[in-house]
Amino acid sequence: MEKKINLVTLGCSKNVVDSEVLMHQLALGGWRVLHNSNDTSARVVVVNTCGFIGDAKEESIDTIFGFVKAKSQGQVDKVYVMGCLSQRYRHELEQEIPEVDGFFGVSDLPLIVNELNATYQEHLLHQRMLSTPKHYAYLKISEGCNWGCSYCAIPLIRGKHISRSIESLIDEAHFLAQQGVRELIVIAQDTTYYGLDLYGERRITQLLNRLSQINGIEWIRLHYAYPFNFPDDLIYEMRDNPKICKYLDIPLQHINDNVLKMMRRGIDRKQTVDFINKLRENISNLAIRTTFLVGHPGETHEAFNELVDFIRDYRFDRVGVFEYSEEEGTFAQKNYRDDISPEEKARRASIVMEVQQQISLELNRNRIGERFKVIVDRREGEYFVCRTEHDSPEVDQEVLVKGSASKAKPGDFRMVKITSAQEYDLYGVFEE
Repeated sequence: MEKKINLVTLGCSKNVVDSEVLMHQLALGGWRVLHNSNDTSARVVVVNTCGFIGDAKEESIDTIFGFVKAKSQGQVDKVYVMGCLSQRYRHELEQEIPEVDGFFGVSDLPLIVNELNATYQEHLLHQRMLSTPKHYAYLKISEGCNWGCSYCAIPLIRGKHISRSIESLIDEAHFLAQQGVRELIVIAQDTTYYGLDLYGERRITQLLNRLSQINGIEWIRLHYAYPFNFPDDLIYEMRDNPKICKYLDIPLQHINDNVLKMMRRGIDRKQTVDFINKLRENISNLAIRTTFLVGHPGETHEAFNELVDFIRDYRFDRVGVFEYSEEEGTFAQKNYRDDISPEEKARRASIVMEVQQQISLELNRNRIGERFKVIVDRREGEYFVCRTEHDSPEVDQEVLVKGSASKAKPGDFRMVKITSAQEYDLYGVFEE
């Protein structure tokens, strides 16, 4: 019988990369690998879990229990669990869910490969089985984080920052380009920290420049940059290198000085404002995606109102919001009292998103009549679903273009004129 395995990925894009590496290793070992599949003929299931915040942990637990139930009903033979939740709570999970056949942490790739009767091939770690559409892929340049923000459990799960070598990343990017990837999305817990541990200096700029020289790669997008000590040379590289998208994902988390101090962000309001102004002065047409955390201990009503005013004033292109979740072992859990009610946290998050919704609508309406280069992601009904350089897949808005199926295909770059706008979508027509 054919060996068939279903790998279910939860959580962030960094987990996606981990799953893709594992899938390739298993495929080399003779497995037919499915990803996030409903195909019940896969008798073995691996759940790659997230353990970042409460909602993500709950989703991971629910997913595990779902497959454990399927195992009890004879629908699957083996259930394995890997990733962040397994790394952090392995002992508790082993006690609570003994039906799981094995738990593996974030660094246990060789162990789970061997458990599944495949041979771990370290020299092929730069190769992956893509779960994304073949024209874009994530490139994870480092693991872990050194910042120690009060609320964040990532250093407890993933450890200290460890950069990969430039050579290994270039090898991986060449492999991805050969698979048809045209857009690289560079990810890490903090992409701007890249190289400090390995080379004694930040080398994210040099890395991006090298990546931009790879044939086939047309867009390079930077995610998860930290606002403190942002390298000046990176600003200029983003400005001058046409392959680097004028897009920056940079979580600011807050703007109130006291909250930023309690969050241990290492930056205050003035430094944040100066930094945003510097970015916008140097990189014209820059789209900034950011996230904010509401309900952190110390966030008074006045501090929250200051955050809302800041969002109104600075009009970011993309905004996400999280509600504070007390995480075991973090500085905040040990030193602060979580004294803001869940209802109040939800209210504050809703206010932020209502404000951003109006900002997004106004910014989008200003784009009517403009022309943009887009990448075609997929065909959906009568529309081609596309993105500009200002939009990352899965998290940002899309450009919807009507047209016959012969007009374009996924991975094509086309010019589009915007004809109408909604809060989180643009509509346009292809230019001949």
